[in-house]
Amino acid sequence: MEVQELDHAPGLGLLYPKAVLTGFSRGGKELPGTGYLRRAVPVDLAHLAQYNRVCGFGLTDLLPPTYPHILAFPMAVKLMTAPGFPFPLVGLVHIGNRIEQLRPLRAGEPLDLRVWSQHLAEHERGRQFEVVSEASVDGELAWREVSTYLRREKSSGGKESRPEPPELPEPNGVWRVAKDLGRRYAKVSGDSNPIHLHPLSAKLFGFPRHIAHGMWSKARCLAAFEGRLPAAYTAEVSFKLPILLPGKVAFRTTRIGEGWEFDLRAARDGRPHLAGTIS
Repeated sequence: MEVQELDHAPGLGLLYPKAVLTGFSRGGKELPGTGYLRRAVPVDLAHLAQYNRVCGFGLTDLLPPTYPHILAFPMAVKLMTAPGFPFPLVGLVHIGNRIEQLRPLRAGEPLDLRVWSQHLAEHERGRQFEVVSEASVDGELAWREVSTYLRREKSSGGKESRPEPPELPEPNGVWRVAKDLGRRYAKVSGDSNPIHLHPLSAKLFGFPRHIAHGMWSKARCLAAFEGRLPAAYTAEVSFKLPILLPGKVAFRTTRIGEGWEFDLRAARDGRPHLAGTIS
């Protein structure tokens, strides 16, 4: 794999308009054999505090497990908008995310970040691929993330019937998700996809209202485990139905051996938004 070293974070303010202008015209059968690297990336303490507040983490000098995703995300967008990438960024669906925290990360530790794509494969609704991000400190790998994206290319020919929601135990917590959450998370994450910002812009992409970011929902769930997680663990989630804003969601956890299963569902009718494990 060819690795291109970057001396600064790619500008998302330029990459998102580029993604819209390229539209849906891309096509291809292979992922590029290119990755990106940034060395000694510092953590802005004010930005970290703002992120923690939006996602529900406490204010400490330890990085939340989802925070390196924010630092690597501009590199991932640059990768997916580069010439030769087989799919347009517009229309990709984030269907899964796995984070391996190999050791705690502190805010004072500069991070070497590396991003690349891999494992293009068939999916029942199209094709899927992975974007891998890694964070290292002094040459030691400390954090790894695999985000799975779906490019929809197949249709069942009509709306799928939704099964009746299962009987569920009482939730561990019920959270109100504010109308402006998409804009607040976009400000700290840089992910200003219009489906998250306003009802009108979301309707242009087929949503009845704007929706919460999937990585916010994962971060909010992990924040609920704060103080109970070991130094090293893996947190994996699959994203289900989007959370329409404003909304109310129910969070449930179950202890499984030395880890947990958890999910996030609509508080009113139990529709699934996220299902995950910590191991």
